[in-house]
Amino acid sequence: MVVAYAAALRAAEDDPRVRVIVVTGAGAGFCSGADLTVLGEGPAAIRAFAPAAEDLPTLALRLRKPVIAAVNGAAVGIGFAYMLCSDIRIAAESARFATAFSWLGLAAEYGVSWLLPRLIGVQPAMDLLLSGRMVDAREALAAGLVQRVVPDGELLATAVGYAADLAEHCSPFSLATIKEQVYGDLDRSHADALVDTRERMRAAHEGAALAEAMAARAQKRAPVFEPLPAWRD
Repeated sequence: MVVAYAAALRAAEDDPRVRVIVVTGAGAGFCSGADLTVLGEGPAAIRAFAPAAEDLPTLALRLRKPVIAAVNGAAVGIGFAYMLCSDIRIAAESARFATAFSWLGLAAEYGVSWLLPRLIGVQPAMDLLLSGRMVDAREALAAGLVQRVVPDGELLATAVGYAADLAEHCSPFSLATIKEQVYGDLDRSHADALVDTRERMRAAHEGAALAEAMAARAQKRAPVFEPLPAWRD
């Protein structure tokens, strides 16, 4: 499933018809974690089961297109990592979240220890990582772990509607650029971020997306932005 999901993300990234990616779980859960049977079979079985570096949940962070998680149930362990590595997280009221690593004698996996403190703060991240406790959707919203909570029956329509709004109104160039800026700036100094911003602004001022946006406004029509060029991870 890890390999298939990574392949699906790459296929969506390479498809010029796709502007935004929405991921949700089949059935009652988003992703309840790795197969515990494998974890019980010892180190050799775990190494054979572990995903390749290029297929880790952090792949979603490297895509140029926004990834929206529609969290429809439990997001635990690697499922928590998949949810966390999306750009926008919308949860159903019945959604539940747990890191779970400490319950199983594991380290914080898949880059969660890097990303979670940056998203919700060090102490709230330590709470979730050390305790491994289950968090409901309302607590996740209050902590900033998710951006919105909606009734279960409205989850997918809400997530797809959000994605459709981005696809209709936003430049793919801008979406890709801003996403790269935000994640890149997590490791930059403020001064280096300003240098990077000026370079990107200069490129944007000379780009086709700005010209199309201005033309569309002048002509009182919807913009028709060009898709992104082909991408390779």
